[in-house]
Amino acid sequence: MKRDDEKNLYAFLATFFTIIGFIIAYIVKKDDPYVMFYARQGLILFIGQVIIVVVQPFLFYVYYVLIVLWILLWIITWIHALSGKMVSTIVIGDLAKKIKL
Repeated sequence: MKRDDEKNLYAFLATFFTIIGFIIAYIVKKDDPYVMFYARQGLILFIGQVIIVVVQPFLFYVYYVLIVLWILLWIITWIHALSGKMVSTIVIGDLAKKIKL
């Protein structure tokens, strides 16, 4: 496997599996800026998912809108991770940049 393909794969896994992907990326590819860029976005996606689940009992109809938006951001992040370019996903990219590890 070529180095770029490996980086793209780890970046994709970090976003696809959110918290588990973040942990794997942090353990295996902590020194790779590309992988960690997307691992942070995966972590933000996980935090967003937890928030959505927590507010669900209180905001029943808003829950469905939030979950659809979350899924769209999740898929967009996969596409960016596989692109080979460091592209910030709308909303979560700016939040992810604030995470210092």
